[in-house]
Amino acid sequence: MSLQQLINRDPILFAAILWISMWLLVGTIISLVSGWYSLAKVYRTTSAFDGAKWRMQSGRMRWFVGYNNVLTIGASQQGLYLSVMFFFRFMHPPLLVPWSEIKVQKEKGWVFEYVTFTLGRELAIPLRIRGTLRMNLQHAAGSAWPVEET
Repeated sequence: MSLQQLINRDPILFAAILWISMWLLVGTIISLVSGWYSLAKVYRTTSAFDGAKWRMQSGRMRWFVGYNNVLTIGASQQGLYLSVMFFFRFMHPPLLVPWSEIKVQKEKGWVFEYVTFTLGRELAIPLRIRGTLRMNLQHAAGSAWPVEET
């Protein structure tokens, strides 16, 4: 069956296949461009995270890729936990980056204060979040929290 025959016979099925294909392609591109894919090669976690978590968070990674209200960010003595809402999870497995592999730097924006985590010593993938979440993460990490750079 040719593509044109599929479109003519069942346009709804074709539209669904096209939509799903585009969704997966966009998820792949975002993962590659943001650095999530590179981080997942080293810091992917399959075990349940045992620490404090904050859902519906936003962050910005490499090349200004924004994850708006789709992140779950967590912290424990072991490290920084990152996951993406289920619907956006393709090519975005949950991550657990040890604190020893993270640099922390506070930044002052025009209106808000931000924190930039540099994830992975070799990879150096940035993750920028609002400063209001920083205190919660620092409290959950306890003494494992890295020394902040100025």
